Amino acid sequence: MLFTVMILIAWIPCGHGRGSRNDVYTTNSHSVEEIGNDVFFEIVHPPELQFTYRVRPARSLGANFNSSFSEKNIALIPTIPSDCCKQPDNADDLFGAVALIERGGCTFSKKAANAEKAGAKAVIISDHILSVEADRKTPIWKDHMYIDMDAGGDSSGDINIPAGFLLGKNGRMIRDTLRQLKLPHAIINIPVNLTFTPRHAYNRPTWVHI
Repeated sequence: MLFTVMILIAWIPCGHGRGSRNDVYTTNSHSVEEIGNDVFFEIVHPPELQFTYRVRPARSLGANFNSSFSEKNIALIPTIPSDCCKQPDNADDLFGAVALIERGGCTFSKKAANAEKAGAKAVIISDHILSVEADRKTPIWKDHMYIDMDAGGDSSGDINIPAGFLLGKNGRMIRDTLRQLKLPHAIINIPVNLTFTPRHAYNRPTWVHI
């Protein structure tokens, strides 16, 4: 099967809800059947979010998502503040959980370091989309675009927990749904083994259209 890989390395300027200048990332457009090293997790509660989600593991940052990291019915908790650029206000809740963090404001390493200090077992960082309609045509909005997280020269220290980037608008949808339901967290299983499952066969979120 032939496919095209396009790699773009860019610096994102600082700004509200956007990546900092220290965020090094690449966006990749590739065959939708390709899974590679991606990690999948499923939300088992609440029902409104019961789908399977795709995460791109970080490059040169944190531990690996592999057979040594397997969690059932673990809490996925949005950090407060959402960018986790300082010690989170809900640090006690994050202990033993997976931290859901928004991109922007500081480096990926800083975010992961703060979550790890709070006792999180893993970090999932997502993009922040300010306006659904205004940003719909931007590359980061597209469900097949990823951010490859890199330490970016940050000196926040060694990260010893797994970290990855959640594609597209999934992070925003999870946060917004939990907020609407007045829930502090979702319950997830991570990882979910979909190595031999065609992409169209797994339970994708209803808002993903590719």
